[in-house]
Amino acid sequence: MPAAPMTGILLKIMAVTIFTVMMALIKATSADVPFGEAVFFRSAMAMVVLVVWLKWQGDLGAALRTDRVIGHMARGLAGSSAMGLRFFCLGILTFPEVTVLAFASPLILVIFAAMFLGEKVRAFRYSVVIFGFVGVIIILSPRLQSVGADLDFIQTLAAILMIASAALAALAQVFVRKLIATESVGAIVFYFSLSTTLLSLTTLPFGWTIPPWDAFWMLILAGVIGGIGQICLTACYRYAEASVVAPFDYTSILLALAIGYFFFDELPTGIMLLGAGIVVASGILIIWREQSLKKKALLGQ
Repeated sequence: MPAAPMTGILLKIMAVTIFTVMMALIKATSADVPFGEAVFFRSAMAMVVLVVWLKWQGDLGAALRTDRVIGHMARGLAGSSAMGLRFFCLGILTFPEVTVLAFASPLILVIFAAMFLGEKVRAFRYSVVIFGFVGVIIILSPRLQSVGADLDFIQTLAAILMIASAALAALAQVFVRKLIATESVGAIVFYFSLSTTLLSLTTLPFGWTIPPWDAFWMLILAGVIGGIGQICLTACYRYAEASVVAPFDYTSILLALAIGYFFFDELPTGIMLLGAGIVVASGILIIWREQSLKKKALLGQ
C-alpha cells in the first residue's frame, strides 16, 4: 500500500498545475492553430518525453509489450476525441468555464461504471450525481437561453460539446479500468500518446497551418509539459491512494480563475461560481463516499 501520502499529494498538485498551464497555452494558440493540429503537438511532444522517461526507468520494453491492442485503440479514440473537443472549446469559451465543465466527467463516470463495469452504485451516489448535474445546468443556463438577441449559437454549441468531451473522458477512464487489470501503467500511457498522435493526423484534410513562431513554441512547450504532467500524475499513485489525491484535482479551478483573469481578461459570473461550487461539492462527496465504502469493506462491515 502506498506509504508517503504527502509526496503523492504534492505530485498530484504538480500534475494538476502543469495540465492547467498546458491548457492555457493551447488556448493562447487557438486563434492561429486548428484544434486537431494542437492535439498532434500535445500528443507527439508528450510521447517523446514519455519514451525518454520510460527508457530511464527501464520500463520501455514492458511498455511496448501488449496483448490488448483493441483496448488501447478504444481508449485512444475516446481520449483523443475528448481532448480534441476540449481544445476546440478552449477557442470559444472562457478558460474557467472549460475547466469547470470538464468536472462533469467524474459524475458521468459513476454512471458509466455501473453500466459498463458492473459496479454497484447505490442511491446516495446517484443522488450526488443528480446534485452535480444541477450545478452543470446552472453553469450552462446562460448559454441555453432560447430568448434574447445576445444568444450566441457557437458558444452554446461549444458548451454542449464540453459536456460531450467530459462524457468521452469518462468513457476513456472506463477503458483504462479494464486495461489496468492486465496492462502496465507504462503501456497504457505510451499507447494513449501514440494513438492520439496518429488519430490527430486524420484532421489534416480539414486544414492545418504553419503556426507563427510564438504559437509554435507554445505548442511545443504544451506538449513537453503535458508529458511531464503525465509522469507526475502516474508517479503520485505510487505514494498515495487514488482517494487521497483525487480531491486535489479541484485546485485547478482556482488556478484557472487566476489565469483567466490575468492572461485572458476573463471574469467568472456569479452563476458560474455557484454552479462550480455545486459540481465541486458533488465530486468531493463521491470521493468521500467511495473512501468510506472501502474502509467498511476492509473492516468487514
